[in-house]
Amino acid sequence: MALHIHEACILLLVILGSVTSAAISHEDYPADEGDQTSSNDNLIFDDYRGKGCVDDSGFVYKLGERFFPGHSNCPCVCALDGPVCDQPECPKIHPKCTKVEHNGCCPECKEVKNFCEYHGKNYKILEEFKPSPCEWCRCEPSNEVHCVVADCAVPECVNPVYEPEQCCPVCKNGPNCFAGTTIIPAGIEVKVDECNICHCHNGDWWKPAQCSKRECQGKQTV
Repeated sequence: MALHIHEACILLLVILGSVTSAAISHEDYPADEGDQTSSNDNLIFDDYRGKGCVDDSGFVYKLGERFFPGHSNCPCVCALDGPVCDQPECPKIHPKCTKVEHNGCCPECKEVKNFCEYHGKNYKILEEFKPSPCEWCRCEPSNEVHCVVADCAVPECVNPVYEPEQCCPVCKNGPNCFAGTTIIPAGIEVKVDECNICHCHNGDWWKPAQCSKRECQGKQTV
């Protein structure tokens, strides 16, 4: 009886050992970093620090060699700590520059504004123009428009008119003035009614006419 119990214990241990070995596999334990393989092993880049410099196109330069990192960069010298590039004092860009290129170490102006803009229109440098009958303007080399407004003389009449394309008013009927509500020409005496003769003041057209009473010519009754 004791023999059968001993054999049964041995059989049970064998079964437990096979189950344990089947349940635990190598995949249940993470491998060491040194043992892991990666699909990116072929993408290892060379480290040029302390050995050389690389430009934007991938070209390698030796220590002490002068090169341009990119098409718009200043020249550099390859050093142990990386490129040491020139920092020149670039000329200032013209304030009226309309096209700037960055193809070199310093930005370069390729096109300067050579016209003036005034009320939505463009004018050439030194071009003269009249935006209105009373304005005379010119496009200055500074791309600014300078204008002069005509100073009209005071018309010598009380009824001036504005002609098309003319800046200042004109007296179409010559100098005159008011005699009451009547406009009379200057330079002569005018009988404005049966009793009054008037004339304009010389040079003072804005003043009312000077009048003098004469003997009224009334109708005689029989």
